[in-house]
Amino acid sequence: MHTTIDSPVGPLTLVSTDGNLSGLYMHEQRHRPPAEAFGEPDATPFTAAVRQLREYFAGERTEFDLPLTLRGTPFQRSVWDELTRIPYGETISYGELAARLGNPAASRAVGLANGRNPVGVIVPCHRVVGSTGALTGYGGGVERKQHLLAFERTVSGLAPR
Repeated sequence: MHTTIDSPVGPLTLVSTDGNLSGLYMHEQRHRPPAEAFGEPDATPFTAAVRQLREYFAGERTEFDLPLTLRGTPFQRSVWDELTRIPYGETISYGELAARLGNPAASRAVGLANGRNPVGVIVPCHRVVGSTGALTGYGGGVERKQHLLAFERTVSGLAPR
């Protein structure tokens, strides 16, 4: 099942597997599955996700509390799990994320797993940047990554004045 909602970064398609959120895809996102893979349109299983996303985009929520069904390799799932530990409004580099996973040389593999995150925004892959702080790659587009980071920094008070 799936539903689509509007957001400040464009339409978001939410996908459910076994009643849990399993996908959050932006319009024209890289690695977005074909629409026929999303199942029938039905907003029923997405009440909590829609509410929490609206709270996030209103600046009222800094963490998500949703049951997720994420399909990926064990390494990808470990990367996605670590992404949830990056504080709201902050960033870390791919190398730092690899080091947190116990393999500092795996920054390229971390970047690939980050790019395959099926629930962007909720699992905050936008908070990972290049070693120089550059906004390298983002499945939803660098402009969206820039928007999300600027929004979080402003809400959290970390934006330069």
